[in-house]
Amino acid sequence: MHIEFLVEEPSAEAALKNLVPKLMGKDISFNIHVFQGKQDLLKNLPKRLRGYRHWLLYDWYIVVLIDKDQEDCAKLKQKLEQTAHDEGFITRSNSSQNMKLNVINRIAIEELESWFFGDVTALEITYPKIPRFLNRRKNFRDPDAIRNTAETLERVLKGAGYYRGGLPKIEVARRVSLHMEPRRNISKSFQVFCDALQNLIP
Repeated sequence: MHIEFLVEEPSAEAALKNLVPKLMGKDISFNIHVFQGKQDLLKNLPKRLRGYRHWLLYDWYIVVLIDKDQEDCAKLKQKLEQTAHDEGFITRSNSSQNMKLNVINRIAIEELESWFFGDVTALEITYPKIPRFLNRRKNFRDPDAIRNTAETLERVLKGAGYYRGGLPKIEVARRVSLHMEPRRNISKSFQVFCDALQNLIP
């Protein structure tokens, strides 16, 4: 079994390298293809999927991971699903008992950093000087409801004395994901992502 991940930025790649083996075991092979931002991914997705049509094997899957940002989640998901359908792929929305899906579209709400706020324990292990029990504060109880999560995480880390020169998103993603435990993460969008991957395991 093999998975081709399509992501919009290098920080997502850094996180997935640590998270995928935790979710699916070390016997699953995968590649991560990084685009130059969200719009670049959306623009090039039809062409990339068209290329996969010629050589995608039976036990191979494509997973598209993209940030919601300020977009309407339902419309963004519909756009991704329609692109896959137009290129002849089966997704969750047009699969049936007799049809094996081969493309999974998942959205990080609002940004990848919301998944880090979903596992405050991992943040505390990585950055011990941040405020304890951050997730008990009103504005952090629902990680998917935090607006501008990258900026918010930068503000939290700067306030604790880290990264005064700006947030190194790739480094943070790599370090935090090392300590993340999928089952304790309270981000709903992260759990939906986990379920989608784990449902692929025979």
